[in-house]
Amino acid sequence: MTETQRTPGSAEPTAPTASVLSAQYAPGEVEQRRYERWVADGLFKADAASDKPPFTIVLPPPNVTGSLHIGHALDHTVQDAITRRKRMQGFEALWLPGMDHAGIATQNVVERQLAASGQSRHDLGREAFVEKVWQWKAESGGKILGQMTRLGDSVDWSRERFTMDEGLSRAVLTIFKRLFDDGLIYRAERIINWCPRCLTALSDIEVEHSDDDGELVSIRYGEGADAIVVATTRAETMLGDTAVAVHPDDERYKHLVGTEVELPLTGRRIPIVADAHVDPAFGTGAVKVTPAHDPNDFEIGQRHDLPSLTIMDEHGVITVHGPFLGLDRFEARPAIVAALRAEGRIVAEKRPYVHAVGHCQRCGTTVEPRLSLQWFVRTEPLARAAGDAVRDGRVRVEPPELTKRYFGWVDNMHDWCISRQLWWGHRIPVWYGPQGEVVCVGPDEQVPSGEGWTQDQDVLDTWFSSALWPFSTLGWPDETPDLAKFYPTSVLVTGYDILFFWVARMMMFGLYAMDGRQPFDVVMLHGMVRDQHGKKMSKSFGNVVDPLDWIERFGADATRFTLARGANPGADVPVSEEWVQGARNFCNKLWNATRFGLSNGATVEGDLPTEDLSTVDRWILSRLQHVIAEVDEQFEAFELAKVCDTLYHFAWDDVCDWYLELSKGAMTPQRQRVLGHVLDQLLRLLHPITPFVTEELWTTLTGAPTLVRATWPAADQALVDDAAEREVADLQRVVTEVRRFRADQGVKPAQRVVARLEGLDAAGLSAHEGLIRSLARLEAPGAEFAATAKLSVGVGVTVELDTRGTIDVAAERARLGKDKAAAEKEAAQCRAKLENPAFTDKAPDAVVEKIRQRLTAAETDLARINGQLDAL
Repeated sequence: MTETQRTPGSAEPTAPTASVLSAQYAPGEVEQRRYERWVADGLFKADAASDKPPFTIVLPPPNVTGSLHIGHALDHTVQDAITRRKRMQGFEALWLPGMDHAGIATQNVVERQLAASGQSRHDLGREAFVEKVWQWKAESGGKILGQMTRLGDSVDWSRERFTMDEGLSRAVLTIFKRLFDDGLIYRAERIINWCPRCLTALSDIEVEHSDDDGELVSIRYGEGADAIVVATTRAETMLGDTAVAVHPDDERYKHLVGTEVELPLTGRRIPIVADAHVDPAFGTGAVKVTPAHDPNDFEIGQRHDLPSLTIMDEHGVITVHGPFLGLDRFEARPAIVAALRAEGRIVAEKRPYVHAVGHCQRCGTTVEPRLSLQWFVRTEPLARAAGDAVRDGRVRVEPPELTKRYFGWVDNMHDWCISRQLWWGHRIPVWYGPQGEVVCVGPDEQVPSGEGWTQDQDVLDTWFSSALWPFSTLGWPDETPDLAKFYPTSVLVTGYDILFFWVARMMMFGLYAMDGRQPFDVVMLHGMVRDQHGKKMSKSFGNVVDPLDWIERFGADATRFTLARGANPGADVPVSEEWVQGARNFCNKLWNATRFGLSNGATVEGDLPTEDLSTVDRWILSRLQHVIAEVDEQFEAFELAKVCDTLYHFAWDDVCDWYLELSKGAMTPQRQRVLGHVLDQLLRLLHPITPFVTEELWTTLTGAPTLVRATWPAADQALVDDAAEREVADLQRVVTEVRRFRADQGVKPAQRVVARLEGLDAAGLSAHEGLIRSLARLEAPGAEFAATAKLSVGVGVTVELDTRGTIDVAAERARLGKDKAAAEKEAAQCRAKLENPAFTDKAPDAVVEKIRQRLTAAETDLARINGQLDAL
């Protein structure tokens, strides 16, 4: 049986020829045509009724407002490569796509559209506004899904989900009701992140911190010996101070604990309390306590039963009666400092004072900690279960070193604020009655009727519905065939930057809803995409890469290969345009290699010959088995960078630079079959990373309809041939040494040099003399041969060359003599410095190390130059 016939769904192959392929690869002529055919043929669909073992990845849902950025491109490339390989390995592979409704971002988009026409959402009313958002989604949302096709995502489009579709909305209501009934959801006043622009609470992941220039102002509270100095970056919040706190062991303030001090500008007297949270080494060791506007202060206030005074409204405007009433928080800050300065209360001022400031991820507004009545998830029992699932091995984190960071998060998790003051999203299913009743309504329960009943105005945090993604998308809370087949999912692929937010929340809800069954078996965390210098991509740096631009200019395969070549678990991924150009060249190399094979009769027809093969054929088949084994091991460890590196060097070095060159002029029927097999297997191995070019080449080579569901290669130990590998390695060493000598001496690549080869018999290379001469461009010696240069190769072969007429020996000696003198001078200077204690003892370590490196480089140059002079 032939390999082509073994491929599932294959058609009767036709004899392929190089003329079927264009002279060079043009991605734009291949990608859309191939992708549309894949989808039309249903090649990405998964069958829940299949008896194949399941493999499942749920795509982290991009925002409905989003476009494909370079981070998405990396994330999708990794997931697609893993899924495509599993599909070829015979798994029932499901890669499930979908989108997130992105509550704040989407509402902002539609509100901006309304504002452009002079309207607000309040003009429309809640119901009409929500309808308007749905209309926007239908017309403009989800652009990223179309962009995913450009990248080649092999997702099952028939299972596309949206976090606010009917099924997922039912799942949200179901789990809210269960958590509420189990006492794991409650409503309370707590400090939350508040955006004065978006007018809503924010989750931790919706707050981006940056180091901003601010001010640190030290203020004296009280008078004389009882005075105490506190420092703050937010002077306006002093209007809400209800205490000053010091550490209980701080001797400087023990006599003040339990006393009161007057709060400047207000006339109020506030207590001085002792609390272990205070760091006595920071600042003056005394801190102002504003329970309604700082999370740490809130905790201190709870412990000491302090009142919480809210001094700002939801817009960040001061509400305290007095001269600052009605000022924006940033207007009030300098005004309050000026008033304190006028009273002689300012002890010190530092500007600029760089400190971490939280900003709303959506609009960039500085976040205000605010005491607010919100809904929370009681996370302690859920987080404990999420930690246990990793500790007991049900879930594996890759790379393992990030497990510690995961535990650091789940073992110290605060209760999760899940309510948002928005209209777009899942509305909280709680009704309030006229007599103070509170009723939580499940999806199949009757809403309370009668006068005076109202539903809670808030919606749920977008991350609440996203936390259900691994099981709600498969049909939960119903017992569906998809849920039975594909849960738990196999791998979650995501960036390490959201390990603490989304991943932990999916773990908590998955274990809770699915009775202790984990939402995924493995969490594979990749790094961030950075530029070639390791710098974070930022519009302000001008180094942001648009993956769609790369796809347009270089092709999807080159873009994918560039991203995958840097993708190892936990590691950041540097990229540059130079590297994507190199990846495009690699695709062209594959294209030309396959065209060469087809034009020289490469075939997959008939059984692969294993008897009486040449050493070169046995070598390439043996190398192929090693590569298959290495790639399998690397894929299983999610080391895509190593997969790419292994395949790149096998394809470029072993196949193109050596095997094809060794095959020119020696294309026997056996070699045609071996070459066909090698190309067939190589294209299969590369398909998960570069699906388009490999599909085009493989279907042309084999005549089969698609590579998407072709069988993944398996290493055959019977084809491993250590002797052939050693023999060809020796051949390569001889050729490489001669080529290096030619390059060093400035011999033109096409120029042939007369040479005598000694020691080939003893080295076991006599059968390859013709190949060595062909590859190294060496002519056989004649009667007038006179050796002017001599090379000794480590395998016991000596190459004597007659360079007369090809090299001006005298001029070359003179040139090398100048180079030698310069290298000797550099080495002497470096040695003198390194032997001088006055330099090595006083100079920075980095400077000394640099001199050592210069000495090593000079000594390496000297050895090379002396070798060239000896050869002359």
